[in-house]
Amino acid sequence: MPTPAAADFIASSAAVCDAVLQLQGGALHEALGRIARILLASPYGMFDPRAHAVHGAQAGQPPVGVGQLRQPVAGTDSVFGCYIVFGRSRYTDEDRHLLASLAKLTASLLQLHAARHDPSTQSTEAEAQLSRQTQILDKIQESVLTLDGGGYITSWNKGAERLFGYSASEAVGQHILFLYVDEDANFPDAFAEQGGRIMEVRRRKKSGEVFWASLTLSPLLDPNGRQSGLIAYIADITGRKQAEERLHHLAYYDALTNLPNRTLLAKLLDQGLAMAQRKDMAGCVLFIDLNRFKWINDTLGRAIGDELLRQVSLRLKGALREEDIVARLSGDEFVVGLFDIRQHFEATTVAQKLQASLVQPFMIEGHDLRVGASIGISVYPQDGGDAETLLRLADIAMARAKQGHDNLEDSVAFYSLDMNHGMHERMRIESGLRHALGHGELLLHYQAKFAIDDIRIIGAEALVRWQHPERGLVPPAEFIPLAETTGLIVQVGEWVLEAACAQAAIWQSAGLPVLRIAINVSAREFTPALPVRVAATLARYQLAPEWLELEITESALMHDIGRVIEIMDSINALGVTLSLDDFGTGYSSLSYLKRFPIQSLKIDRSFTMGLPDDPSDCAIATTIIGIGQKLGHRVIAEGVETVEQMEFLRKSGCDEVQGYLFSKPLGAEAFEKALRENWLL
Repeated sequence: MPTPAAADFIASSAAVCDAVLQLQGGALHEALGRIARILLASPYGMFDPRAHAVHGAQAGQPPVGVGQLRQPVAGTDSVFGCYIVFGRSRYTDEDRHLLASLAKLTASLLQLHAARHDPSTQSTEAEAQLSRQTQILDKIQESVLTLDGGGYITSWNKGAERLFGYSASEAVGQHILFLYVDEDANFPDAFAEQGGRIMEVRRRKKSGEVFWASLTLSPLLDPNGRQSGLIAYIADITGRKQAEERLHHLAYYDALTNLPNRTLLAKLLDQGLAMAQRKDMAGCVLFIDLNRFKWINDTLGRAIGDELLRQVSLRLKGALREEDIVARLSGDEFVVGLFDIRQHFEATTVAQKLQASLVQPFMIEGHDLRVGASIGISVYPQDGGDAETLLRLADIAMARAKQGHDNLEDSVAFYSLDMNHGMHERMRIESGLRHALGHGELLLHYQAKFAIDDIRIIGAEALVRWQHPERGLVPPAEFIPLAETTGLIVQVGEWVLEAACAQAAIWQSAGLPVLRIAINVSAREFTPALPVRVAATLARYQLAPEWLELEITESALMHDIGRVIEIMDSINALGVTLSLDDFGTGYSSLSYLKRFPIQSLKIDRSFTMGLPDDPSDCAIATTIIGIGQKLGHRVIAEGVETVEQMEFLRKSGCDEVQGYLFSKPLGAEAFEKALRENWLL
């Protein structure tokens, strides 16, 4: 295998041969200079036919002090000129050797060329044949070019000039890659393979225009029958490709909405099901039928009905993620495919988003039009394992939902009856929680945190409760996970921060000593907007920041660590303390833990429950306490319910405890009373 330098020289040799055969005068001199530049990887290079006769500084020569190489191009009885390259800081002996070899080859070719044109030595028949071949090549409408074994262009006909816009002097000596589209640069074009391959490729013209081309490669043989390169035949097929794309679009896309049609939907659903199976994820198909569309279409006409469908398709698409599938089957029926989901009930939230996207009226030709949607849902793998089955069952579920389309909550139905029951219960709770946020049904209870040494109250955790007017106190386990799934947790979190700071301000004004009120912050809340909101709330209630502590779970911190630390630093700068909640239950990483600017670690109740009898819980609790001490963090254990648990934690060096052994969560008045009594002890 030749060295890179040898390969470059071989390519340059072929280019020189072709240039001497095809070019003359200024075009030849320009081509030779470019070949020298490429060979020596030099910024500047030229072939000067006068350099053998003129000495000293002259136009086009390098300025004094810049590294350069000069190499005369001399035959046996004449000097043709001089190669001059410059622009690099230094040139090596290998560079000089390469330039000398190039000059020697050039001189031989120029001398041979001159001899062939000398009346005493020329071969008229050979010249005539060469001229005929050149004329034939140039008359061919197709682009024809030849390449050497390394992919460098050695000839370029008139058809190539017309197609690409480059002249022969610009193209000969260049590597074929200069015609490639950027993203295709690594595509193995087979110029180093045997010829005869036909392919469709994209290429770039001198103007920058990208076009589709049909490329045929055939072997180029030397006089001995050995392959020395390739002949490439290139034809512009952009028109045909565009026609094919139009036919493809007509075959797979709905002409009215530009959404995938039934044919493409089946393919996309099959792909989605394969992905869900591979990732062990759930999948859902949502069958959507518009309510009141038929009446609008029959009353106002098809043109308005068609425009309504177009606008509906845009809203549906806007309510979905990029990876979700949305298609139009026929009439006013649409289908959505969800395959990157963890649980099937997430489809309920998506269905509600789709319905919400249609709430605002559609203004079409002066008409204020309103439509709703009935949605049926089938679930993979419970209901079926293929696209056809899931579509059929989702259609059946849609018909069930259609029966109650006057009520938005009843216009979504799962195919499975047990899923329907769970969905309606979730929707009832979600609707109630939205109402609770705006009608004062939420309240805070406070569970005291005690210093383990003297059992003094030094803080409290604010816990949200829902006082339902009919059901009474709704357990947090019923509505907090739902709030997380639907995104309502952000509104709940904002309410908790507001209510906790308002109560702390009351205690501050009453002259109570400072105690830290801890509130839980969800992963959805942990954004750059959080420090701004905390600062504004503290200022609004004129509350000292020492009264507030934010408890953050590990899972909220394990994404984009740099951004997370910036947010934590901003919170610390306010004087608000940070606690890492449920430590050890999620994605613990000691390399991250040492970087987080937190003040305390909280041992999850799942580890305190087994103390002191369970050896594993004992080992974990002791390890967490040891880590906290080494890192300078206070350690608090939650869920402490027995004296034995407390004693184990005390001996292990735990700082604070929280749990039913000391106090259950209390309303604000009861907590204040317990606080005053504790401090009087």
